[in-house]
Amino acid sequence: MSVGIVVPLPAYTLNPAFIAQKAEALGFESIWYHEHPILPVDSASPFPATGGEIPWTYRHFSEPYISLAMAAAVTGTIKLATGITLVTERNPLILAKEISVLDLHSNGRFIFGVGAGWNREETTMMGGDFDHRWTQAREAVMALKALWTQDEAEFHGHYYDFPPVYCYPKPAQKPHPPILLGGNAPNVLKRVARYADGWLPNRITPSQVEESRKTLDALAAEQGRDPASVVISVFGQPPDTTRDQVDAFLNAGAVRVAVWPTHCETEQEMGEQLERMAEALVR
Repeated sequence: MSVGIVVPLPAYTLNPAFIAQKAEALGFESIWYHEHPILPVDSASPFPATGGEIPWTYRHFSEPYISLAMAAAVTGTIKLATGITLVTERNPLILAKEISVLDLHSNGRFIFGVGAGWNREETTMMGGDFDHRWTQAREAVMALKALWTQDEAEFHGHYYDFPPVYCYPKPAQKPHPPILLGGNAPNVLKRVARYADGWLPNRITPSQVEESRKTLDALAAEQGRDPASVVISVFGQPPDTTRDQVDAFLNAGAVRVAVWPTHCETEQEMGEQLERMAEALVR
């Protein structure tokens, strides 16, 4: 139960209820939706994986919280995750309630993957401060924590500032759903140790996970935290990933590996692909 699936793009062509129910029946641990609420037609921002043009598929994201709510309604055990939520492009006062409702009605199955984005034009258009996006992201997370844990929550920061407010319901998970920071920025592990519950890297090797695990242990201890409470979840591995490769990540210190199936036109094709993946990956 350590392998999840990342819903492929275009992410809205298959019903979220179908893919989540199928994945759960096959024994996958988690299902992940990612986010780009909008992409500009003209963008000078390079695609991180290649440094070049943004793939056409990136125009075709779903809305993660609506999709995960549909998934939650027909499942009972599979974890429901974002990989990632662009918190600098969302209002924390609204996002806190969306997450709380999803976590409450799924009986505490939500995993909150957080990112700050790489597309300057998108971030700016959505009201984010691209040059200081991780500072803004941290403020957003701290504001969310206040809303989830305080009966009369207030927050006073540079980007978000609100007086005491009521925010109900509270999440099922206490004190809040696990917060995983995505990406490979130079200071990401320091950020994780300071205010998150884990790291969500992609484009990484088992040896890098092992080295990062040691670094994260030391950083967590410096913050007075139990290193075991700060986890690594490997994200977005290719569909031909083998169980040996999954085991290598787990042995290096990761707690889960999320694998990205290829896009399929029909539910039958996707179901058959997930069956093949489960046969190879799920034990």
